[in-house]
Amino acid sequence: MRSTFHYFGWAFGFTAIGLLLSLWLGFVYEHTFSGAMSFFFVACVLAVLEISLSFDNAIVNANKLGRMSPVWQRRFLTWGILIAVFGMRIIFPLIIVVVAAHVGPLEAIRLAATEPQEYAKIIDEAHVSIAGFGGAFLMMVALSYFVDEGKDVHWFPALERRLSACASVRGLEIGFVLALVLFVAWVQPVQEQGTFLVAACTGLLTFLAVEGLGQVLDRGALASDVARGGIGAFLYLEVLDASFSFDGVIGAFALTQNLFLIAIGLGIGAFYVRSMTVMLVERHALSEFRFLEHGAFWSILVLSGAMFAQTLFPVPEWATGLLGVLFIGLSFFSSVRWKRANPEPCE
Repeated sequence: MRSTFHYFGWAFGFTAIGLLLSLWLGFVYEHTFSGAMSFFFVACVLAVLEISLSFDNAIVNANKLGRMSPVWQRRFLTWGILIAVFGMRIIFPLIIVVVAAHVGPLEAIRLAATEPQEYAKIIDEAHVSIAGFGGAFLMMVALSYFVDEGKDVHWFPALERRLSACASVRGLEIGFVLALVLFVAWVQPVQEQGTFLVAACTGLLTFLAVEGLGQVLDRGALASDVARGGIGAFLYLEVLDASFSFDGVIGAFALTQNLFLIAIGLGIGAFYVRSMTVMLVERHALSEFRFLEHGAFWSILVLSGAMFAQTLFPVPEWATGLLGVLFIGLSFFSSVRWKRANPEPCE
């Protein structure tokens, strides 16, 4: 079995490069050693923020990757990390500015480089749309896991058995999310209601579209062997990763308005998430720790609720990250206790 250091080799390497780049960026913008060190410190904090918010993402990715063909596993772990680092941490914030401010891509880059405060203001004004989309998508991800007739392992039996039984009512989770979206929209300021509704419904429809497309591509009789091996799962994981990234990208602007520093810090965190995903898959950790996956999906449910709440009042990113880590930590210790109480029989 490969060592833990081996799995995190790329993450350690990118960390060193990223932190050096943050120092250089600090010198470029601030022209002082103290300014460079402040950029260095913010990059470290952003990396920790991304890891804490995305640890549950690594667990969900590992669960899905374990059912993908080796070809699509490699594609996700190579192309996927490029999309995650460059697409969501650099291109996505630029697209927000292009759409919200009605400017061209080059003008958006100019704003990021020369007017970071104006750039951050535009991002902040798009927060309701982002939170609405991400909250609805992630809530569907979590509820689809618990509202499942085939789910026979339960971490909180009294609650999870009831949720599993609800699967007999077709479309119940969709109805629940729509009802919650309507309630949150109702308590929104009037000028934000339409924006929130459109974004949340788009997030819900995106989940349904990705799920449906994945089933067609992965199970369709006309699909090739490679496609059946995981193109649908690949698309699902990319949209899921994008939804997880919303909170980190928006939260990062509370620490700095510099897009390039945000990309460095969150990019470092994304490499650690990839490394954790690979380790979980190759070590079969999800089968080893019985309730770890449950903790991840409870964490996702909390995160989705927090994203809805953020459209009404400030919710610190450290709080959602801490809750996520708490659920995963508790599920890990519950798994260890269960394994001790139910040892495998000796052959």
